[in-house]
Amino acid sequence: MGEKSISVISTPEGKREFTRHILNDIRALEMMLEKKMFEVTPQRIGAEQEMGIVGKDWIPSMIYDKILNEVKDNHFTTELGRFNLEINLDPQIFSGNCFSKMHEQLEDLVNKAKAAAAKYDAKIVLAGIMPTLGRSQLKFEFMTPNPRYEALNNAMSDKKKVNFELNIIGIDELITSHPNILFEAFNTSFQIHYQLSPKSFVSQYNWAQAIAGPVLATVANSPLLMGKRLWAETRIALFQQSIDTRISEHIKRDIEPRVTFGTHWLRNSVVELYQDSISRHPPLFAPDEPEDSLELLEQNKTPRLKSLCIHSGTVYMWNRVCYGVSENEQPHFRIENRYIPSGPTTIDEIANAAFWLGLMAGMPKKHEKIYDQMDFEDVRFNFYNAARVGLEANFKWMGKSYHARDLLLEKFIPWAHEGLTKMNVDQTDINHYLSIVQHRIDSKMNGATWMVNNFNKLLHKSTPKEASVSLTRHMVEMENSGEPVHLWPTIEHSLKDGHKHFHLVEQIMTTDIPTVHADDLLDLVINFMIWRNVRYVAVENSKHELVGMVASRILIRLLKDGWQEGVTVKDIMVKELITIKPQASTQEAISLMSEKNIGCLPVVAKNRLLGMLTEREIVNIVHLTQKFRKLH
Repeated sequence: MGEKSISVISTPEGKREFTRHILNDIRALEMMLEKKMFEVTPQRIGAEQEMGIVGKDWIPSMIYDKILNEVKDNHFTTELGRFNLEINLDPQIFSGNCFSKMHEQLEDLVNKAKAAAAKYDAKIVLAGIMPTLGRSQLKFEFMTPNPRYEALNNAMSDKKKVNFELNIIGIDELITSHPNILFEAFNTSFQIHYQLSPKSFVSQYNWAQAIAGPVLATVANSPLLMGKRLWAETRIALFQQSIDTRISEHIKRDIEPRVTFGTHWLRNSVVELYQDSISRHPPLFAPDEPEDSLELLEQNKTPRLKSLCIHSGTVYMWNRVCYGVSENEQPHFRIENRYIPSGPTTIDEIANAAFWLGLMAGMPKKHEKIYDQMDFEDVRFNFYNAARVGLEANFKWMGKSYHARDLLLEKFIPWAHEGLTKMNVDQTDINHYLSIVQHRIDSKMNGATWMVNNFNKLLHKSTPKEASVSLTRHMVEMENSGEPVHLWPTIEHSLKDGHKHFHLVEQIMTTDIPTVHADDLLDLVINFMIWRNVRYVAVENSKHELVGMVASRILIRLLKDGWQEGVTVKDIMVKELITIKPQASTQEAISLMSEKNIGCLPVVAKNRLLGMLTEREIVNIVHLTQKFRKLH
């Protein structure tokens, strides 16, 4: 999707025209490979830094445009969400002090963003998924106003025809749906680019796939989503499901999602990746100004393969092949590593880059034909197992089973060291950055582990919303310290300034709500109240719409008067309900409960029950607020 001037393919004629151009691009690519037109040296590396923006309340802030206006730097660009930004680092020749230079530029540019954000009482967050992201950021107004993003949303939504669904299970479980693709904007990554020659592409790409699982376990930094503890790298599941245009019938037919790790080894040529992508996924967009790539070749010009690149940009391989043209007009290939998350610090990110790039350069010669040595199913297992449990994963490697720590320290770190040495990277850089990765593995303390450990601790004395805020605040503070994540201390629970984060109903409501249906027996409600120690039970219909409430005081009245056996919920439930929206202020909710003399306020949007506010939540907040006041 790097091409700015694109149009949605909406007619059969448009699809046929695009097909003609993309087939020409494939033929042109094959001809360029036959003619050995591709750049081989020097070998370059690069990176893209995605980041989040939070306001003074540590909630995502939509000031991307203000920051862009402040920095006035072409290295910066927009992302799908208005609470995100992207930095494109300059390419570096893979040699010498390339990592020190990359780190220096990254620090300078991130600091530039921080300084610009500070003018608006905002902060920059480096995390795979910001902990304070929630349903409020899924509104269409949070999407960056860019025709490309709107076109992508419309194209994906038109293909899906129903809401995009999430179903991710970890320690907690998240099951939800949404009509647009903004869940994709919750993902922020540190994408690394590795240029390589066509001659070594097959072996190198297969190697990139083989090492993906253990590398992912090392770098995981996205364990939380909307207050739920899910996968160590939840981005992997979230990205696939957030733009999955398949419906159940497609899944029965084994239709591959547009976000994929892949299903088989590469055998002969890079062209196979493009052919596979075209054959599996129908086109969504076409360039407004298509080129005739075959004609350009006849004129001894290098084609940009616009149609091929646009299509490739809408199929999201975790290791994605990229075609580009260098300043000298020579074409080149890169592998774009998309699975490494943003953060936790810039030094962790550069260490991750050195580790992965060292592994790529250090591929043992004996593994050049790895497709004869490992089943691809084991490679897929390793990748998704790493995404789920991070450094606690067990891996299948060359017919043996390894714990993540053993495989990484015994094999991967030495291979990375050999690869960086082979590329004549400065020994100081090699030792510095790889030691960070080694200590992280040795201590089993990556970003995901640190976040979950501290989130669990915070939950003992605060709500999930407050825990997410505290976590975000400490992440920003520790990132500013420059210490790599394995050296971060445990959070000491503090209530300072916490009361500022209770101003919306959605921040204090409970979402663990007992519900029944109108035709259920009243005995069930009574047992629910006893078992769950609650005073209110919501009544929903088959569409999960709120239709009534049952309060314990109603049951007490019935007990006093006596009731006939077989009484159902609909016989006694309150149907005329006072409700409130999740974005309403806490003060408004308290005033409404006091004015109407009610002990329970259902939180509703579009007739759907999202949460509940009872005296219990109000008392908890008052209790915490009193503690806050004592601190000042």
